[in-house]
Amino acid sequence: MITFFETYQCKADAKGRISLPSGLKNILNDVLAEGLVLKRSVFKPCIELYPMSEWKMILEKMSKLSQFNRKNLDFIRRFTADVKVVDVDNAGRFLIPKHLFDFAQLDKDVVLASTITFIEIWDKNLYEQDINSLDETEFMRLTEEIMGNHADELS
Repeated sequence: MITFFETYQCKADAKGRISLPSGLKNILNDVLAEGLVLKRSVFKPCIELYPMSEWKMILEKMSKLSQFNRKNLDFIRRFTADVKVVDVDNAGRFLIPKHLFDFAQLDKDVVLASTITFIEIWDKNLYEQDINSLDETEFMRLTEEIMGNHADELS
């Protein structure tokens, strides 16, 4: 499993291509031949980028859902809507399809934000708004709530 933990600033060109920053390209180098998966985020106006191996683990979990349950099928259909497999070219660029580019309201300045198992692709201004939507006190409370109750498990 690949672990992502950095945030990168980059640019989208006029065709909607993004060049992988060298640090991220080095992390992904061994899996680039398999392709990368792009999908709309469920919770935020951004795109999620998965290495194919991570995406296959998600599909494996989803394949255990009964396909004779309407809610499961509705979830699977919606979760996988607009998913696109993309390749990285020799220059280290990948193309974001227009419908995903528009969904994330991307402009020229883009942020690639790590979320441990995948990368979020954000418009820089929207990313900064989202990061700043929690003030320091709220973030301290959230950190305590999420991480504080599991200290023994995480250490």
